[in-house]
Amino acid sequence: MSSVAPEGAGAHRRLAATVRESLRELAVHLSLLNHQVGARLELKDADIDCLDLVNRLGPLSPTALAKLAGMHPATMTGILDRLEKGGWVARERDPQDRRAVRVRALKDRVGELLGAYSGMTTAMNEICAEYSVGELEVIADFIRRSARAGQASAEELREV
Repeated sequence: MSSVAPEGAGAHRRLAATVRESLRELAVHLSLLNHQVGARLELKDADIDCLDLVNRLGPLSPTALAKLAGMHPATMTGILDRLEKGGWVARERDPQDRRAVRVRALKDRVGELLGAYSGMTTAMNEICAEYSVGELEVIADFIRRSARAGQASAEELREV
């Protein structure tokens, strides 16, 4: 990490504030995008979040998914009922423990989901093409660290 020279402290504070404001704006627009995708695919916002978690991290137990999503297990049951009824996920017995259930994303509908996000994917590919590998490494590190900070903040609020 580099330290900021005193003469650059004001510029650093201003740029840091711009970054925070830009992240807030991004969060709003991604939320709106998810809402539009949900409307198109007849999914609620929470359904999309849970489906994304299962797609990226699954198969998962309903309890693990509820914890990752920061939701009560009873709420998760309703979400999984909707996702299963819509053909997005399947609940299956865990091969290691036949008493346990795991949630798996069904690949049949992934194309619909990817298609709904194709405009954003194309735009992101075009933006990333404008940066060097080194710049993308810094951006990726920043986004990963910001995501972890957001996760930690959400967990702190849940514990209160």
